[in-house]
Amino acid sequence: MEKSYKEIMPQITTFIFDVDGVLTNGEVTITTNGELARKMHTKDGFALKTAILEGYNVCIISGGTNEGVRIRLHGLGINDIYLGTHEKMIQFKEYITTYNINPKHILYMGDDIPDYPVMKKVGLPSCPKDAVPEIQAISTYVSQKKGGKGCVRDVIEQVLKVQGKWHKHFDAKYD
Repeated sequence: MEKSYKEIMPQITTFIFDVDGVLTNGEVTITTNGELARKMHTKDGFALKTAILEGYNVCIISGGTNEGVRIRLHGLGINDIYLGTHEKMIQFKEYITTYNINPKHILYMGDDIPDYPVMKKVGLPSCPKDAVPEIQAISTYVSQKKGGKGCVRDVIEQVLKVQGKWHKHFDAKYD
């Protein structure tokens, strides 16, 4: 019998996210000089920063190459950012080997076919509400939020709540 996402969440120590279609809505604005502009949700950023402060591993693996994305994510405290990655399994293996992470303890959120191979290897494959059908079919958790509209916040908040770490951070900070 397959475990429910609530049974897997207590084991999560690591979050890995795709960018386009997960941290963004998947749309790009092409500027007159050819740059591709993206929008990220500030609530997703807050959740990423909170996960890092709580001691979780956070990694980004994306096919996109926009340096603005790297700057934004690095500013949130994420150091493991792989951009321009089309064979995501290569960076995934490098990452888990470098940090000696058990794939069963990883939540990966992706939205499209390039995410599929890695998602088949992790403990909690997840996706936004508007992910392609093939990704939804292999996801143990499908967020009710769309890509770029808070799906990252949704899944991080749920894991931290299950582990008793969501309000712990705020209570200590604001008491």
